[in-house]
Amino acid sequence: MKFEVSAKVVYQAVSPSTLILNLQPFRSATQRVIEESFIADPDLKMKELNAIAGEKRFMIIEIPEAGEVKIDYKATVENELRMIPAQQLDDVPISLMPASALSYLNPSRYCQSDRLYRFAYNQFGGIEHAYHKVMAIREWIYTNVAYGGYTNAQTSAYDTITEQVGVCRDFAHLGIALCRALTIPARYFTGYAYQLNPPDFHACFEVYLGGHWVVIDATKLAPLNGLVKIATGVDAVDTAFASIFGNLQFTSLSVNSVSLNEMFTQLDFDDQSMGYSYL
Repeated sequence: MKFEVSAKVVYQAVSPSTLILNLQPFRSATQRVIEESFIADPDLKMKELNAIAGEKRFMIIEIPEAGEVKIDYKATVENELRMIPAQQLDDVPISLMPASALSYLNPSRYCQSDRLYRFAYNQFGGIEHAYHKVMAIREWIYTNVAYGGYTNAQTSAYDTITEQVGVCRDFAHLGIALCRALTIPARYFTGYAYQLNPPDFHACFEVYLGGHWVVIDATKLAPLNGLVKIATGVDAVDTAFASIFGNLQFTSLSVNSVSLNEMFTQLDFDDQSMGYSYL
């Protein structure tokens, strides 16, 4: 699948500052960035780095003086979503997990799996096959948590399951926490999403099953084959699109994703015979 993605962000610098942006799609064996442009107005000193852990590309921007700063990013991306039969997506024994998956078993700031252990086991522990267990978690969140509300940067998975309302980041955090409580590695996924209305960055999560990272979206707001991965991490704090050091005031953000395919056929969210991986 091929997409054109873009993001425009505007800040007002009150004093000299440093801005770290995470807008660029991650390069991998199944996601190729064909071309991209990253323009700052005014012209600023920028440096790109890849994260040591997780899947992230950072752009570090030095802002030497006060004034308005505009960032305009655009890329053409081609990716491949791999279909994996559900029967192959079972639990991986902890002793056989790679080191890169082990860290996603632990509780984190927004995903308090240790506080949701009893609920997870009472609700989903009796389901034998791991993939169907994850699908049951997705369906429970989709059915029981209302999309919307007034959540904020402090809202955690424990808050979401208590209040039963949230946005995509909250749906993802709750899915991650419940999976980790069941000893299934799970990580936060953020990306561009085709057909998301209104256009924005979109959050979902990935689970490690059968040796694959499988993408799960409990909101069902965007087609799985319409996602362009920007980053993965332990939770939203690990994958923020912007980190500010200094005195910068956020002004505006616009995000868009356009399909460049002649035909686009949306995957059926309710078909549980297959899992889908971007790795």
